[in-house]
Amino acid sequence: MSHDQPDAQHSPEPGHTMITMQYRIGLPADYDMDIIRRRIAERGHLTDDFPHLAFKAYLYAHREAAYASGRENLYAPFYLWHNHEGMKAFLDGAIFAGVVASFGRPIVRTWSVWRAETAPDLSIARYATREIVPIPTDTAWRAVRERENAMLQADLDRGALAAISAFDPWTLMRVRLWRDTVVRPASDDVDVYEIGHVSQPALTAA
Repeated sequence: MSHDQPDAQHSPEPGHTMITMQYRIGLPADYDMDIIRRRIAERGHLTDDFPHLAFKAYLYAHREAAYASGRENLYAPFYLWHNHEGMKAFLDGAIFAGVVASFGRPIVRTWSVWRAETAPDLSIARYATREIVPIPTDTAWRAVRERENAMLQADLDRGALAAISAFDPWTLMRVRLWRDTVVRPASDDVDVYEIGHVSQPALTAA
């Protein structure tokens, strides 16, 4: 972390577990990604003060960009929620209805958070990585969590502006937000995205 962007660990609200959420919308190879950029520019502010939201990163990938290496065009917003109430309100509300109207109803995936750390101001983040891997069945749960924590800390030390480690019963999910261009790892389990906008209600309220 740079000295002007100290990390801030998020804590769930009393009685709640933090939740990550993402829907990953694949787009045709010849899709005009300026449509997505305009959508973010016009609508990104709608979640800037959404209740119970830690942050939302408006993520997209353009297959012609160097980081994408010819993979598919994507629109894939990522959310970190303080609790289920915020997530449910969003999925029941007008903003998500607009997503459904434009792209059809996407598959929405969620994971429970082990650790989430972010800089106080994520507006300077320009790229994101997301990795999903199976949870090893032959490794003790405590050892898996300790390894994830070590990996998260290493990425913070490398300059990640946000680092989230989360899980469901079958998979581990790692999301990182970065200031600078990221070289896409060779693994097919990793997506690299550009960030069009970050909604961070705590920053808006400050």
